[in-house]
Amino acid sequence: MNLLIKQATIVDSNSSHNGKVVDILIEKGVITQIKKSITPEKGIKTIEGDNLHVSAGWLDMQVNFCDPGNEHKETLEKGLKAAAKGGFTGVAVMSGTNPPLHNKAQIDYVVNKAKSNVVDVYPIGTLSYNQEGKDLSEMYDMQLSGAVAFSDYKKPIKDAGLILRALQYSNNINSFIITHCDDKTISHGGLMNEGVTSTRLGLKGMPSLAEEIMLQRNIQILEYTGGKMHIPTISTKGSVELIKKAKAKKLNITCGVAAYNLLLDETEVEGFDTNFKVNPPLRTKEDVEALKKAVADGIIDVIVSDHNPQDIESKDLEFDLADNGMVGLESCFGVANAALSSKASLEILVDTLTKNPRAVLGLQEVSVKEGEEANLTIFNPEKKYVFEKSHIVSSNKNSGFIGKELKGEVIAVINKDKFLN
Repeated sequence: MNLLIKQATIVDSNSSHNGKVVDILIEKGVITQIKKSITPEKGIKTIEGDNLHVSAGWLDMQVNFCDPGNEHKETLEKGLKAAAKGGFTGVAVMSGTNPPLHNKAQIDYVVNKAKSNVVDVYPIGTLSYNQEGKDLSEMYDMQLSGAVAFSDYKKPIKDAGLILRALQYSNNINSFIITHCDDKTISHGGLMNEGVTSTRLGLKGMPSLAEEIMLQRNIQILEYTGGKMHIPTISTKGSVELIKKAKAKKLNITCGVAAYNLLLDETEVEGFDTNFKVNPPLRTKEDVEALKKAVADGIIDVIVSDHNPQDIESKDLEFDLADNGMVGLESCFGVANAALSSKASLEILVDTLTKNPRAVLGLQEVSVKEGEEANLTIFNPEKKYVFEKSHIVSSNKNSGFIGKELKGEVIAVINKDKFLN
């Protein structure tokens, strides 16, 4: 593939061309020239347009593709199309399948099925066997097959001793754990954030305490054992403070936030739209502001879509019966950019989607440099648009952003000598 990108602003803190408006020539999948102006040769496809920006390809650290086992909600093929549509050239696939990704054969299945796709796939194996929260999974075997980390997805680990052993073992094989923080003995049966709004609506709440008390426990275990821990989606002001203090102690901890928690607050639930039933729940306006500031200050390392497709039978129900989750790959950048445009620079936002997730996962750095294989996302960060169902290529349309104005249009992705727009 030979391609020339004309007059694009590079957004890449790892590149010497960061912030410059340049032409980028890609030949046979490799960036061969980056110059102020390049005259295209005959037969080279040219990409040009208003306000073009180019960064390293984006990577989403938390997606659930439901395959194998729940293909009626999403297949790997459909999920990867949604990822490319949203500007992602890489995704970390969580273990929330049926059965969960808890052994070597299942990791092999995901790796082999996605091998030729323009989007790189990094499977995350279960932390406990079959996500039962009792015994450690076959971490080493799964790592040999390509698992980059270990997590029970949305199932928090009740057993503190299991977290301790998981940290010790994963550290011994040069890997790490990802653990969702939610004390079910406190949030049990909760449907939304606990507060004035939940009381007014008559819905059982999920207190911030449920997230924060388990986060505090996990941080203390990490401090005792050493190792590396990632908290996938924090949602409260208190959690931000806990992560900030843990990082000040130089603990090897990182964290992420779901894009929807940066833009939406608990008042969205007032219409009882089940697309706003998510975990972690939509929190208060104060929490939203604290999360935005934490991204700008570097306390939060990554932004994720938390892509979680649900079919009509799982969502078109009374609020208390509906499953948690919304699709998010196609809207992730537009949501995060709309939320942060007045709080954080575009460079910081792009780092949370490129440099930081790869660093957390221990992957090779990707950058916009001559001689590098082209792994790029092309976008217009200023384009405003109303998000519609037609923007969603996922198998299901359970998005809370339909009809909302977002900011930032994805134009194309380039990876593995493939171009997709």
